[in-house]
Amino acid sequence: MSRSIRPDAVLIQAVIAGALSFAHLHDVAAAAGQSGWKAWAYPISVDLLLVAVWRRLRTARRDRAAWTWFVIALCASLGANVATAGLLDLERVPAWLCILVAGWPALAFLGGTLLVHSTADPADPPQAVDDVPATSEVEMHRTDEPDPAPAPVPELTPTPPVAGTPAVPAALLDHARKIAAAHQASTGSPMPANALSARLQLPGPMADAIATQLQLT
Repeated sequence: MSRSIRPDAVLIQAVIAGALSFAHLHDVAAAAGQSGWKAWAYPISVDLLLVAVWRRLRTARRDRAAWTWFVIALCASLGANVATAGLLDLERVPAWLCILVAGWPALAFLGGTLLVHSTADPADPPQAVDDVPATSEVEMHRTDEPDPAPAPVPELTPTPPVAGTPAVPAALLDHARKIAAAHQASTGSPMPANALSARLQLPGPMADAIATQLQLT
């Protein structure tokens, strides 16, 4: 199924503006002494420069050179439109305008060549490898000496109960052994029997029996 052709107001406006600008550039070039096909080549030259600028700005919107040539081509197009609106006597063209018209082909060729064959500066240039700071290697050998390991706490081995002493429950004896081991680990010396008796708060015979089995003095 063929698509229906719909009129586009912007496209029609562009065709009208292009045709009028094309004719005005031709008239200015003809009035400046460029007759025949030469006068028709000038509007083509201006339009081609605008196309080159537009293609460049699509990839590099911050390119100052592209914007400079865009202003030059726009001034040439708008200047011809304004000049043919009655502000310029086409029968008596000033000498400076003839010089501009005569020098325009070389200027347009220079601008188009620079825009097409020059590379645009990237917005975010990649970082060079040399600029990346080298990752510091992990130091495998320590210069300082490590802290000495704590001395192992000697295990207290209970002695068999002496005849005539009260029997000590296993849970109570294990609890007393932990208290004595903690005291020796913190102070570096065995726990006195009287200190263990005061800590456990047991009767004298029972505390003496525990101290005897733990070899405390």
